[in-house]
Amino acid sequence: MTILCATCGVETAEPLPETCRICADERQWVPLHGQIWTSVDEQVADGMHVDVVELEPGAWAVTSEPAVGIGQRSILVQTEGGNLLWDPLGTITDDAIEQVAELGGLAFVAASHPHMFGVQCAWAEAFDARVLVNERDASWVARPHERIEEWDGELEPLPGVRLIRFGGHFPGAAVALWEAGSGGEGSLLAGDTMQPKPDRASVAFMRSYPNDIPLSAGVVRRLADQAAGLRFRRMYGNIPGQVLEDGPEAVARSADRHIAWVTGEHDDLT
Repeated sequence: MTILCATCGVETAEPLPETCRICADERQWVPLHGQIWTSVDEQVADGMHVDVVELEPGAWAVTSEPAVGIGQRSILVQTEGGNLLWDPLGTITDDAIEQVAELGGLAFVAASHPHMFGVQCAWAEAFDARVLVNERDASWVARPHERIEEWDGELEPLPGVRLIRFGGHFPGAAVALWEAGSGGEGSLLAGDTMQPKPDRASVAFMRSYPNDIPLSAGVVRRLADQAAGLRFRRMYGNIPGQVLEDGPEAVARSADRHIAWVTGEHDDLT
């Protein structure tokens, strides 16, 4: 039985700790009523439903109803060499397994950072896939598993799909660059490493999104400079509806804005 934290949706091995370590960290939160554990079996019994919907040719959004934990949207990327599930959900159902199997199954499961681990090993078990975890965030894995493989720097697990460590939100925070996306112009799966915002024109750079802890000017400049070296047009976040069509320009604009505010350039407006 796959057990997970109800607040962040990350699978956890028994014996269960008193409090989910990911949620006890300053980047996340433990509910006022205290720690709650749940399981995939409980979710299924309560009528959990997973939808798989095309985002663009070769990329599919995987979402659950109701949302689990943080409520991320997973993205499945298809390649001739196999498929990648990015930012896996905190649930898995028989119907979801059937839908993903029809798309070619999974060769790899990977997350942008620990908040998005979801039930990564349960997904990997269902498809005999490997789980890729950045070595700088490996200490956050709450369910050790033989399918987990560590990586760092940059990795190309499938042809034309590159995992790139950026750091910032977490030391191992990463993006997935799908070179064939956006009609061959490239699509960037950014997770919370650089989070697309509701205005569809900007991204945020934060240590904590729920607790509003910003990253420093120096770190934001580093992330923006790294993104400037990548070729992509469309940029996807990890929450449904988060998408930008001018990704590189949005990252550059947003970095300049963030740096100006945290260094006091706009203090006259406050």
